[in-house]
Amino acid sequence: MSHNARNRQVRLGAFLPANGHHVASWRHPNTPSNAGHDFQHYKRLAQAAEAAKFDALFLADSAATWSDVRKPDTRGLNGNDTHFEPITLLSALAAVTDHIGLVATVTTTYNEPYHLARNFASLDHLSGGRAGWNLVTSANAAEAANFGKDEHLEHSRRYEKAEEFIDVVTGLWDSWDDDAFFRDKESGRYFDPDKLHILEHKGAHFKVRGPLNVARPPQGHPVKVQAGSSEPGKELAARTAEVVFTAHQTLELAQAFYSDLKGRLSKYGRVPDELKVFPGLFPVVGRTQSEAEDKFARIQDLTLPVVGLSLLSGMIGGFDLSGFDLDGPLPQLPESNGGKSRQALLYELARRENLTIRQLYLRTAGARGHKQLVGDVKTIADHIEEWFTQGAADGFNIMPPTLPDGLTDFIELVIPELRKRGLFRTEYEGKTLRENLGLSRPGNQFAKREAVAA
Repeated sequence: MSHNARNRQVRLGAFLPANGHHVASWRHPNTPSNAGHDFQHYKRLAQAAEAAKFDALFLADSAATWSDVRKPDTRGLNGNDTHFEPITLLSALAAVTDHIGLVATVTTTYNEPYHLARNFASLDHLSGGRAGWNLVTSANAAEAANFGKDEHLEHSRRYEKAEEFIDVVTGLWDSWDDDAFFRDKESGRYFDPDKLHILEHKGAHFKVRGPLNVARPPQGHPVKVQAGSSEPGKELAARTAEVVFTAHQTLELAQAFYSDLKGRLSKYGRVPDELKVFPGLFPVVGRTQSEAEDKFARIQDLTLPVVGLSLLSGMIGGFDLSGFDLDGPLPQLPESNGGKSRQALLYELARRENLTIRQLYLRTAGARGHKQLVGDVKTIADHIEEWFTQGAADGFNIMPPTLPDGLTDFIELVIPELRKRGLFRTEYEGKTLRENLGLSRPGNQFAKREAVAA
């Protein structure tokens, strides 16, 4: 084992939907029922995660409700469906935190690159270099109707568009050299025109002149995060992503994904350390196994069948399962235009463990296809250590079942154990999210090009 490998430490993201990850979390007695619109709730979570030295907090997002609010039984709607827009929320949290990274999900399917580049550059400046963008191509079919479309672009076309989108965004972030602005009051010169780069992008999907009307971000580029595990998703990640958020059920599948993804980097002139792989982990942790099981049973009991079914239907590509026997097997369904990797993962899980529809929705009610662990401190810490040391993960996105309790449990019980094993930091290494993740700061692509030409 190299010196570097021995000193390598686990990175941790705190993935914080308003009420927690369990689909019934908002019904839990300890969860504020208005969590999605309570800034003080998010502020307490962010400050707790920062005090525990998490690398980043992570906000998912969708530009539509996940539940169909027009159905006669609207109990499918929950507190995680209605919540603050993430960049707005993270900008507010930037003012009440100092170190923790602030990662927001924003889709390339229903945004313009200029808006997105400007928003994240602003967040990076406001936070002193702590912004991260989680690129998605939209899994929620309902988003299309909010943007004048009847349905999503076809899956592979969404990725084609995303490929061009990210190039435009990074080009805009490089509109100015780091030292482009003199702001010299004496001479009246505000900037050095030689350090300005006009993008003049003309592509299949976008035509963007530039420059960005925000100075180059403190991190050069906000950290680029991605969550797709499909074939086009992996290829996009290998070329552009710095953190990949993924879902796996077994060590072997996680190892295969990890080595596949890292193995693709060299063709883009990148080394394995330039990309961090973060599987999602849904931990229900107790001081004893039975305490953890009791906690889990309590929240599982709050899952209404209509809600579990609605969640599962959405995750397997939007197919309505309400006509099928809940205690029968998952039927064979046609391939969807939704998220490919999650649909395949759930099919495999149902077949491997011979689960009924009801058992499958109860399995996904919390972790939504991510690894779910119900156990004592040793069980959770052993899993993290095994996946981390056996080439399956560089870190984990921790998905608390309920908030604030699930985060508090992890911080109070698991983090001290990880520190005892030398696996997790006691202090932040740097000021920016990049520094804390061990990622280098990118140079300006245009300045580099001009230096080579000169």
